[in-house]
Amino acid sequence: MIVNQNGSTTVITQEKASIVELVKKLDVLYERYKNNNVIVNLSSLKPISLEEIIEFLKISNTHRKAKHSFVIVSDKVNLNEMPDELVVVPTMQEAYDIIEMEEMERDLGF
Repeated sequence: MIVNQNGSTTVITQEKASIVELVKKLDVLYERYKNNNVIVNLSSLKPISLEEIIEFLKISNTHRKAKHSFVIVSDKVNLNEMPDELVVVPTMQEAYDIIEMEEMERDLGF
């Protein structure tokens, strides 16, 4: 797991371990990034199943309730299968665009 800070956004890149292991690490380290927007970059992993993506649901909901963005990046998932509660995009640029849009919505009170 590689963690990079980019302004108010934390980018977490997973290269080898399983999704379940990553989610467990995120739960343990949550205090470190709870006040930032989070991008979880899974682009370097093999194809990811819907069941694996759903592992992020609890932490994503917690983070979004705290008025921060939580975006998963993977071009190896079927975007049509993703639950509405999770934000999954195929590229890092789209992840940054989503965060920018959500920050504007929060600033406007939506």
